[in-house]
Amino acid sequence: MTQPLSEQPPARVVLADDHPLYREGLAGLLGTTEDLRVVGQASTGRQAVALVTELDPELLVLDLDMPDLDGLGVLQHLADHQIGTPVLVLTMYGHDDAVFEAMKAGARGYLVKTAPPDRVLDAARAVARGDAVLSAELAQRLAAWFTTLQQRHGPLSHLTPREREVLALMVQGRDNTAIARHLGLSPKTVRNVVSAILTKLQVTDRSAAIAKARAAGAR
Repeated sequence: MTQPLSEQPPARVVLADDHPLYREGLAGLLGTTEDLRVVGQASTGRQAVALVTELDPELLVLDLDMPDLDGLGVLQHLADHQIGTPVLVLTMYGHDDAVFEAMKAGARGYLVKTAPPDRVLDAARAVARGDAVLSAELAQRLAAWFTTLQQRHGPLSHLTPREREVLALMVQGRDNTAIARHLGLSPKTVRNVVSAILTKLQVTDRSAAIAKARAAGAR
C-alpha cells in the first residue's frame, strides 16, 4: 500500500557541481524541504558517478560543465551501466545543442541556473518521482527539432504528423495520460496512436520506440 505523502521518506539527492558556492546554496535550498534530502555532493564527474553507484539516490542534480568527466560523460556512464537514477541537469547552458544532447543521453529534466528557486524545487520533485521536466520554451524547441529530425531519418519519416508529435512527447518521458492531457485527446486515441507508432517502427514496447528515436537523433 502506498504511504501517505506525509509519511513517505524524503527523496535522497546527490548534487554534482564544481562551483562550491552554488552547490552549497542548492544544498541549502533543498534542505528547507521535508521531501528532499541531500545525501552526497560531488565536485567532479567521476565523484558523481561514484556517489550515485554507492548511494543509489532517487535523484542526481547534475551540471554539464564538470572537471574530470563532464555531465554528458556522466549521463553516458549511467546509461552504459544501466544505472537508472533519474537525472535533472541544472546548468548555465540553455542552447539547443546542450539540451538535445543531454536529453538524448538520458536526462529526465533540464533547467538553467537562472531558474527561480521554486521552479528548481518543483523540477527536483518531479524528476525524482519519474516525470520529465523542461521549461515551456525548451520543450517547444525540443519538439520542433525532433519533428524535423523524424522527417529526415529512416522509418521515422513514415510517421504521420500526429504520430511524430506523440513520439516526441514519449521521448520527453510523458506517459499516455500526460500526452492525452497535453494534446487534448482521449486516452484511447493516444493508445491507438502509440500502437501505430510501435507497428511502424517495428518494435514491441515504448522503451524500444524511444531508443530507436534517440538512435536516429544520434546520426
